[in-house]
Amino acid sequence: MSADPGEALGAFDRILAAPGRAGIFTDFDGTLAAIVDDPDRSQPLAGTVEVLDRLAGSVARVAVISGRPVAFLERFFPDSVTVSGLYGLQRVVGGARDDHPEAAAWAPVVDEVVAAARDRGPDGVRVEHKELSVTLHYRERPQLADEVEAWAAAEAVRTGLEQHSARMSVELHPPVPADKGTALLDLADGLGAACFLGDDVGDLPAFAALDTLAGRGVATVKVAVCSDEQDQRLIDAADVLVDGPEGALELLRALADRLG
Repeated sequence: MSADPGEALGAFDRILAAPGRAGIFTDFDGTLAAIVDDPDRSQPLAGTVEVLDRLAGSVARVAVISGRPVAFLERFFPDSVTVSGLYGLQRVVGGARDDHPEAAAWAPVVDEVVAAARDRGPDGVRVEHKELSVTLHYRERPQLADEVEAWAAAEAVRTGLEQHSARMSVELHPPVPADKGTALLDLADGLGAACFLGDDVGDLPAFAALDTLAGRGVATVKVAVCSDEQDQRLIDAADVLVDGPEGALELLRALADRLG
């Protein structure tokens, strides 16, 4: 395990050996983009989009798998990069939209919870409407953590949505069997090698999916993108550590350079 992107390349030998059967998968916030107080202002680090496009020309598939809606993600990435949004509920492959068939029915429920959060939710919480899910951010008011968690739990019971804790936030999703792990397994179908870069507890299912693939003989690499808010479970599960989105970009650039 290494925090040096150059040294970390050793873990990618089997991916580099057969790039035509390899997939490079990555989270967005905290991995390709710095964490910011206002989620609407998040954007990939300079050079990230270009290096993913380069990688897409060398490997079988490059995909960003995120909790963000695809409408947000596809503003940044070309068609060469698949975007999977809302933990697998939405997807754009080669420019074509392909959403989970069970998710759309929950949109009115999500709309109602968004309205409730803005009207009578914890004072000071930032409400992010993600079309088919809602995120309640308390990064700017960390003292609200317990209150926001409790409010979200009550809404989950009332509406049937599922509650998930995230980085300085709580999310309410439709009760549909989809997460970053199911999204990765779908996108990695038929590949001989795959890696995933992530920074948060929401990325643990993607790491677990890589373990499933490894059990099937697929070469895998799990990369934890470290920060001051790092969850130890991600570090414990990782094969490689890098320091923040800057370290992730260095690693991706080194891979692209190695692949030519």
